[in-house]
Amino acid sequence: MSEANTSSNQPAAGESPLSTILPLEIIDKSIGHKIQVLMTNDKEFKGTLIGFDDYVNMVLENVEEFDNEGPKGKVIKKMLLNGSQVAMLIPSL
Repeated sequence: MSEANTSSNQPAAGESPLSTILPLEIIDKSIGHKIQVLMTNDKEFKGTLIGFDDYVNMVLENVEEFDNEGPKGKVIKKMLLNGSQVAMLIPSL
């Protein structure tokens, strides 16, 4: 093998190696923060993430529900979401 082929997978001088961040790590860092959850049935929930499990079943509190027509206008104190129905998670920055 040539020198060029062996060094292509290694970072150049002064660069740090790429770190791997797993999806559950990002969700874990979002505990206690606002999160937006898009469901497979076109509903959307925004609330504070309290906890989750390996199946991404989630507990949210102070949740606002949205659908195609906009906000529903009520706040749900605590909610358990089924992870199999979650399409996308958007943590607040």
